[in-house]
Order: sequence, then structure tokens, then C-alpha cells
Amino acid sequence: MSLPPSHSLRGRLLWLLLVAIIFLAGVQAVIAYRTALAEADVIFDYQMQQMAMSLRPGLPVGGELDESFETKDEENFDFVIQVWTADGLRVFQSSARAELPQRAVLGFSTVQARGTTYRLFSVAAGAQVIQVAQDMAARREMAGTLALRTVSPMVLMVPLLMLVVWWVVSASLAPVSRVRKQIATRQADDLSELSEGDLPDEIRPLVHELNLLFHRVRQAFDAQNNFVADAAHELRSPLAALKLQLQGLRRAADEAARDVAINRLNAGIDRATRLVEQLLVLARQQSNSAAGAKAVPIDLTTLARLALADAAGAAAARQIDLGLAQADPGIVMGHEEALRILMRNLLDNAIKYTPVGGTVNLAIRGKDGQTLLTVDDSGPGIAAEDRQRVLDRFYRVAGTEGSGSGLGLAIVKTIADLHQATLSIDRSESLGGLRATVTFTRVS
Repeated sequence: MSLPPSHSLRGRLLWLLLVAIIFLAGVQAVIAYRTALAEADVIFDYQMQQMAMSLRPGLPVGGELDESFETKDEENFDFVIQVWTADGLRVFQSSARAELPQRAVLGFSTVQARGTTYRLFSVAAGAQVIQVAQDMAARREMAGTLALRTVSPMVLMVPLLMLVVWWVVSASLAPVSRVRKQIATRQADDLSELSEGDLPDEIRPLVHELNLLFHRVRQAFDAQNNFVADAAHELRSPLAALKLQLQGLRRAADEAARDVAINRLNAGIDRATRLVEQLLVLARQQSNSAAGAKAVPIDLTTLARLALADAAGAAAARQIDLGLAQADPGIVMGHEEALRILMRNLLDNAIKYTPVGGTVNLAIRGKDGQTLLTVDDSGPGIAAEDRQRVLDRFYRVAGTEGSGSGLGLAIVKTIADLHQATLSIDRSESLGGLRATVTFTRVS
């Protein structure tokens, strides 16, 4: 029996269960038929044997066939009886048209006669042979009747079983329908979690993962909204400054004033460009964090050398001694591009705020199953009360010299959060300036 194509879980379950019930009913019918046939063979063989044995004491010693013992109404008898003498003379038969073989193997045997199959039992009684035979069709008919009686109640129960199965399947899938209705009635911006109560064990993990997806999407939306709001706020001032500088360029009275205005305009464009770049980096890292990008094993020491090479030009321009103070082996789970941005931002901040001729050291240290990435500088450092606030976006310490967007450490913190790492700001004991420490869980 072939199943109709269906994408309905309820429909598939009902069809499969219906097929299973019908198949099991058929198997039970076959088993019942074979069992009944085997039992009938045992019972009828015993009856044939007992019938033959009961005729042994009362048979005549010899003589011709006595027609008075024959019966014309063979339909009323299940058994056929014949008696033969030693010289092959039939002296008795219960059916005028028996036509069974005259000689047979003593005991049980099976013979073909009259277009059908007979079960035959032969026994010797002095100089005579008694044969008792039965048509196998009678046994098969009885076995079929018994099998039908066994299966009939189950066949009659199939509609009731299907009603019970339909109710059980519908009740079991009711939580799925409830979840579907919850999703169908939601607004597009509703990313709240679905209820996981009273869900089957097979459905709960699916709904749980769906809730995790809603959570990640909600985080991505929140990050996008915050980014748009912050970008709109922070870009307003640089763009206004560029407009003023352009107006100053137009009002320049001589070549010297024009050169000053052009230099200021170029510096303003550089600051706006740097701000836009930092905003894009921050948005990308927040998006990666919200999306839950898959982490891979990263060698921090190798990445540290690449980050130092990236920052070498800026350090040389300010005559800053830039180096790798310590490089312990350590593998962490992370994202190579993001970690390289993290190191570069820490080095850029340290180089930018360290006086000319100062020192900046990067170190990778292993400690108590953790890997510590530290950047020390010989700059002025940050007051204790401002160390937590500098991790916020667009926050700059009052009186800080040099240009900046206030996004460098915010980007570092976002990347650290993406890697389940912690970022801390302290005073550098070795160089006297600032120490930024990112603590990772070490893989090996």
C-alpha cells in the first residue's frame, strides 16, 4: 500500500499508523491461520489414528466387499475408510467413489486422489490393512474459519483504533499548533521569546533554538538602532566643522590665509574619515557579536607580531620604542580579523597618547589556564574615576590632547565581549602609563 504524498506531519502519522494496523492485522491473520492449521492437523491425525485403531478388533477375517456397508451420501462424512485384505481385495469402503490407493505405507502419508490431497493413515489388522483418509480441504477450511474468528474483532476495532490514534496525534501536535498561532499573530517587530511550556521533548529544542535566533536578531536590531543614533549624533559636529572650514577658505583674503584654511579643512576631513572608519568597524563587530559568528582556534602570539608590524610605521613617526615584551604560547577560540583590530586599536591608542620618544610594549602571557594580552605605555595614563567610562562610545577624557573619536576602546570592548573575554584598564607598573589587559580563556 503506497502512501499519498503529504507534507502534513499529522497526515503522515495517521497514514503510517493505519498501514501499520492493517499490516499487523494481516500478519496476525497469517499467524492465526498457520497456528490453527497446525492444531487441526494434530487433532485430526489423532482422530484418524483412534478411528483406525477402534476398527481393528471388530473386522471380519476375510470375505468379499459388503455393499450394505457402503454409503452413497459421502457428503455427510469428513473421513473415508477402506479395508483391504492381504491379497489386495477391498472388503469395506465408506465411500463408493473413494478411489484411494490399494497399498500404502503404514502410518501417516499424503496422497493425491480425486483431484485433491488426502491425509492418509494406514494400520495393519491381522491379514488386513485399515485405511482412514481425510480431504485436506476440510482442514484448511476449518483453519480459515478459526483465523477469521480471531482477526474479525481486530478488523471491527480498526475504525475505533483510528479514532483513538487521530485523537492522540492531534493532542500531541496541539503544542505545535499553539506555537504556530503565536508566530502567526505577531507583529513584524515583535521578537519576544516564545513560550516553551508544555512542549514535547522533540519540539522544545526547536522552539528553544528559535528563541535564541530571536534573541540574536533582537541584539542585531538594537545594535543597528544604536549605531544609527550614535552615528547621526557624532557626524553632525564634524560635518558642521567642515562647513565652517570651507566658509573660512572662501573668505581667505590672501594666499597665506588660504593655506591655513586648506590645512584646517584637510585635518577636518581626516578626522571625519577616521570617525566614519571607526563607526563602520564598530558596526561590523557589533553585527558579528549579535550574529554569533563561529569561532576558530587562533594563535595570539602570531597575531601579535602582525599587529606590531601594522603599528610600526606610526610608532616610528613618533620615535616610540614599540616591542613584544613577552610571547608565551597560547591558543584561544576567536575570529582572526576581529582580534587583529583589537590589538591594532590598543596599540594605536597607546602610540597616540604616549609622548614622543616614549615606550609601548605588547605582551602575551599565560596564567592559570588563561591568556593575558597586555599593552603598556609610558604616557600620562587615565585617572581611576575615568577608566570605566573610557570604554563607552564617544567618551573622551576632558583635556586630552590629540584628535580622536572616542571609539577605539569601545571597539576593543565589543570585540572582547564577542570572545567572552574581559577588558580592564589599570596603571602600568613597568612603564608608569596605562595598561590595557584583555583576559581570554586559553584552549592550549
